[in-house]
Amino acid sequence: MGPAIRIIGGGIAGSTVDRRVVGTSALACVIGVGAAGVAQLLSASISLITNVAFHGKVSFANSSPVGNTLGAWVILIPVLGAVVVGLIARFGSPAIRGHGIPEAMEQVLFNQSRIPARVLFLKPISAVISIGTGGPFGAEGPIIATGGALGSLVGQFAKISADERKTLLAAGAAAGMAATFGSPVAAVLLAVELLLFEYRPRSLIPVILASVSAAGVRVVFDGMAPAFSVPDLPAPAPSALVAYVVVGAVAGLCSVFITKAVYAVEDGFARLPIHWMWWPALGALPVGLIGLFVPATMGVGYDNIEHMVSGSLTGTALAVLCTCKLVSWLFSLGSGTSGGTLAPLFTIGGGVGAGTAAVISLLVPSAGIDLRIGALVGMAALFTGASRAPLASVVFAFEATRQPLGLLPLLGGCGAAYLISCFMMRTSIMTEKIARRGRPIPSEYAADQLEQVLVRDVGLCDVVTLKHSDAVGDVQAWLRSGVSGTAHHGFPVLDDGARVLGVLTQRDVLAATSRGEPLSHLVRRPAVAIDPSATLREAADTMLNEGVGRLPVMEGGRLVGIVTRSDLLEGHRVRLDATNHIERARGVGFTRT
Repeated sequence: MGPAIRIIGGGIAGSTVDRRVVGTSALACVIGVGAAGVAQLLSASISLITNVAFHGKVSFANSSPVGNTLGAWVILIPVLGAVVVGLIARFGSPAIRGHGIPEAMEQVLFNQSRIPARVLFLKPISAVISIGTGGPFGAEGPIIATGGALGSLVGQFAKISADERKTLLAAGAAAGMAATFGSPVAAVLLAVELLLFEYRPRSLIPVILASVSAAGVRVVFDGMAPAFSVPDLPAPAPSALVAYVVVGAVAGLCSVFITKAVYAVEDGFARLPIHWMWWPALGALPVGLIGLFVPATMGVGYDNIEHMVSGSLTGTALAVLCTCKLVSWLFSLGSGTSGGTLAPLFTIGGGVGAGTAAVISLLVPSAGIDLRIGALVGMAALFTGASRAPLASVVFAFEATRQPLGLLPLLGGCGAAYLISCFMMRTSIMTEKIARRGRPIPSEYAADQLEQVLVRDVGLCDVVTLKHSDAVGDVQAWLRSGVSGTAHHGFPVLDDGARVLGVLTQRDVLAATSRGEPLSHLVRRPAVAIDPSATLREAADTMLNEGVGRLPVMEGGRLVGIVTRSDLLEGHRVRLDATNHIERARGVGFTRT
C-alpha cells in the first residue's frame, strides 16, 4: 500500500474571516489611533511653522499666510522651505518626494507593502516644512502617506503575511484621511479604490475599524462639526441634475488637462542641468511670486474650499484664486517637493464647478442650478477624474459637508467625470508615474474567474490509469509504443481495490532504472486529490503548494476524472468568450494560434 491519499475541497467553503483577521483588526485599531495622533501633531506643526515664518510669532493656533506683512520678502519663504525639503530628500530619503499615494501604491503592488522606517519620520517632517512655508498643498496627503507608512512598519515588525501587511498599510492611510476630514466612509472607499486593489472581508474589516478609530480620535479633538460648513442646500430639480452632470463633464475634461500638465512640468524639471535636490527651490519661486499678490494660494487652503461651497467666494475673486492656485501647485508638485494633491484638486475643482455653474445659469436661467452645489460637484468631479476614485469622491463631498441633497448631483457629476477620464486617459494622476516605469497597474476589480468554475465543470472524464502491480519495464515499453493513451503526461496509479495511490508522470517512469519492480515502488509522496465540488482556484492553489501539475478528481472514494494545468486555462473560457464577443461587435478581429 502507498501513502494515504488527501482529498482537497468538498462541502461548502468556510468563512474567510478567521482569528488572524481578528488579530489584524486589533492592530488596525491601534494604527488608526496612532495615525489620528499623527494627524493632530502634523496639523499643529504646520500651524506653528506658518505662524513663525509668516507672522513672526510662536503659536499653534490655526493660521495661513494671508495677512502677513513681509512684503516682497514673502517670496523667499517658500524657497527656503523647499531648500530644506530638497536636502532632506537628498540626504535622508528620496521617497519623501511627491504626493505620497502613488508611492504607497507602488509599495503595495511591487514591494510587498514594505515602506522604509525612515519614511515614517522624514515624510511628515518634510511635509510640515513644505506646507508651513507656503507650499500650496493640503495636510491630508502627507498624513495619508504617513499613516500608510505607520501601518507598513507595524506590519513589518509583526509576524504577518504580505497580504496582511498591505491591509495594515491601507488601514493607516484610510485612518489618516478619516482623521483629517472626519470622513471615515470615504476613507475606506479611497483605500479600496487606490490601495487594496480588492474587496474582501479579511482586508475591508481592519480598514473600516482603523477609520472609525481615527474618526473617533478626531471627535475628541475637533468635535462633530463637518470639515466644511455649508448652509442647507436645495433639492435639485430634474433640469438642474442635467446641468450638474455637465459641470462634472467639464471638471472631467479639466482633470485630463491637469494630469497631463503635472507630468509635463515634471518632465521639464527632469531636463534641467542641475541636481534634483535643487528642483523644489526652483519650483517654489512661482509659489512665492504668486503668493505675494494672492496670499490665499499658499498653505493648506481649507478655508478657500469652505468659502466656495458655502457661496461666499464667487466671481472674479474665485477665478483668480483657482487659476493662481493651479499654476502655483503645478510648479511646486512638478518640482518633486513633498506635498499632496487632494486639497489643491478640491480647490481648483470647486472653482471650475462654480464657474461652469455660473455660465450655465446665465445661459439657461430656467435650469435652477445652485452655484454652491456646482462648486461641490466640481470639487468632487475633478478629483474623480484625476484619481479614478469616484465612490470615494462622492462620499467624501457628502461627509465633509453633511448635505444629503447634494448626493444625487454629486453622483451624476462624478460619473460624467469618470467616464471622460477613463475614455481620454490611459492612466490617472496616481498611476502615471508607476506606468512610466513599465509597471502594470490594476484598473478593474472583478471576481476571480477560477472561483466561479467548479472542478466538475472541466475535470470529469475517463482517465487512463496504471496498476500498482505493473512492472516498470512493461510500462516503459508501453509508453514508447505510442499507442492510444500514451500521449498523457501523468497517470494515476491504482491498487487492486481501484484506490488511488498516487500520480506518476512519464518522466518518473522513463527515468526509472529498475525495470522489474512494480510501479508502486515509484510512488514516493502522499497522493493529493481534489473533490468535484471544489473550485478551480482551490485546484490551482493546491497544485502550486504541492508542486504538481495534475490532480486526480475523487468522489465517494472513486476516481472520476483528473484536473491538469490546461484545465485551469480552460476555466477562463467563459470570460474570454464574452470579451471576444464584445471585441467582435466593435469590429476588432482575433487570430488564434
